[in-house]
Amino acid sequence: MSAASHSTTASTDPREVQPRRHKPALSSKIINAPFQSDEFFGRQPSTTRTLPDPAPLLENLTRCVIEILAGARELEQISRWVSDEVYRHLLKRVVLSARARRARNQPVARPNFAISSTQFSEPGDGVVEAVVIVRGRARTRAVAIRLEGLDNRWRATAINVL
Repeated sequence: MSAASHSTTASTDPREVQPRRHKPALSSKIINAPFQSDEFFGRQPSTTRTLPDPAPLLENLTRCVIEILAGARELEQISRWVSDEVYRHLLKRVVLSARARRARNQPVARPNFAISSTQFSEPGDGVVEAVVIVRGRARTRAVAIRLEGLDNRWRATAINVL
């Protein structure tokens, strides 16, 4: 039988075509998705029960933030406890505060204040949202802080001084 006669006798009916059967691939031949380093080396969320009591950190962060904005403390001192976004936000506030002090010819002075109360809630596992009331000579302020458990420690992902 010639090649030409073979092509005319072959059936093109899809019902008669047998599906190809593939041999299972060897595990060494399987192509996996590209390695995602963040899955292994990125920040890992932590549960509330594996984290320490957040109250001391909330009060200490509040003290530090008030002193940083007053110019009595360096922002870098709390960099390991805040997210990059919070750091950038505080850096802007520090620059504005320093500019305002220079415009009024005010020297840098350690602020005199006391923490009045701390209230916090846990809206989710590994998340704490708090308000810390700070009383100074001239006025009372509220500092809102959101802590998230990352890598088995608390990290501030939002800080706002009101």
